[in-house]
Amino acid sequence: DMFSAPYSVGLTAGDGSTKQTGSLKPGGYKAVADGLTRQGGGWEGLVQTRSDGSPLRVLAPGHGIGSGDLPAGVMDDYIDRVWSKYAAETLTVTPFKEQPDTKFYGRVNGDRMDFTDGGGAVVTSFEKPDSDSVFGCYNKLDAPNDQVRGPISRTLCAAYNRSTLLSSSEQPDADASGFYQDDVTNHYARLIHAQMRDGRAYAFAFDDVGNHESLVHDGDPQDAAITLESFD
Repeated sequence: DMFSAPYSVGLTAGDGSTKQTGSLKPGGYKAVADGLTRQGGGWEGLVQTRSDGSPLRVLAPGHGIGSGDLPAGVMDDYIDRVWSKYAAETLTVTPFKEQPDTKFYGRVNGDRMDFTDGGGAVVTSFEKPDSDSVFGCYNKLDAPNDQVRGPISRTLCAAYNRSTLLSSSEQPDADASGFYQDDVTNHYARLIHAQMRDGRAYAFAFDDVGNHESLVHDGDPQDAAITLESFD
């Protein structure tokens, strides 16, 4: 919903080792807000400040569109280019890392992107998304809890937000070095990831595609902790 009170999460595993994630770099809180302000193009509207001008919170872009603080068409140029590319090429989605032979193939057909299975049967179709659908991974990119549409949708969502659909027709692309390289991208997510000590964050729905989310887990934890960090 927003980038606000900075905190990290951690746990002590069953073997006594500790795991922690979610820590910002020194000055990272202010750097996210300052980066969006410098970005311009409407992204500065996500930054909400206190009366003294210091950053209070940064709205997630979907909420920014809803409140009128971010232009509703902020991702349109990228979406249009993706639509043009896959009217002439095939997008291959391999949604399950543990099932590399399960693939779906997407092509744009008018106002839809149709996905077929290996036998050529259409298994699901997506309307051309708008920016809000991309940021929220819902509406025209709805992701039901099934084995076909949901996994394809979460892959598309991550690729749109990270702007990797033009650079690779094989998705998901888990190489973070290629994320957010287009001028039209989710700059909110770009800046948050850039300011995390370990590069991991949950900056949009399905930021876990490729394991880039800020998550700690253990099958037999001894304890867990949330640590409030500096607002610098």
